[in-house]
Amino acid sequence: MDAPTVATGFAALDAELPGGGWPTHSLSELLLAQAGQCEWRLLGPALPALVHGGGRIYLIAPPKQPHAGGLLQLGLPAAQVVWIDATAPADRLWATEQIVKSDPAGAILAWLPQARAEQLRRLQVHAQGCSAPVFLFRPALALRDASPAPLRVSVTLEAGWCLGLRIPKRRGVPLDEVLHLAAMPANLVSAIPPRLMSIPAPAGVRWSSVIPDARTLGRAAPHSFAQLPIAH
Repeated sequence: MDAPTVATGFAALDAELPGGGWPTHSLSELLLAQAGQCEWRLLGPALPALVHGGGRIYLIAPPKQPHAGGLLQLGLPAAQVVWIDATAPADRLWATEQIVKSDPAGAILAWLPQARAEQLRRLQVHAQGCSAPVFLFRPALALRDASPAPLRVSVTLEAGWCLGLRIPKRRGVPLDEVLHLAAMPANLVSAIPPRLMSIPAPAGVRWSSVIPDARTLGRAAPHSFAQLPIAH
């Protein structure tokens, strides 16, 4: 029996993904030309439903400090976002593995640009017992290397607030042509004047403000991030 999936918020993308959405019980590898550009535009429509009933969104080593106000506009209350600011590759991997093994409610987003194939293979084994979707953000150049992730999606920014997606690996045959998704954040639709609808999104946004109401990770962590705050 196939594992449950999570609707992406994009009907065209759901139609191309096995099971009709983001998979659970496995890794989804999202390959980006530059980290911090389009993660929220791609995943933002899917995440709010995952915090209903007490689920949390776990952010492991995001490239920019999460902004509580921006997350709230996406439908993600700060109290349900857990931010783990790990710098060293080993710390990022350790934190990701511990959270995946805990099988939390919600979703796991981890930025692992330097993860090796054997490390990803171990994560995939743990993810098979995790009912939350696990998203790994990796550089586009990683597509040259094999990966144990059952789903690999290449994401680029396009003009007109669109995202261009290829699916080089999925169950069945890959999607070679580009899938174009209109991905303007919902909170901007009523605020952006028509003349700016066709202007591409900025290359990056500087995030600020620490998510409030912090605590430390449940078990002893490596020294480099043991004392860093994450939200309740």
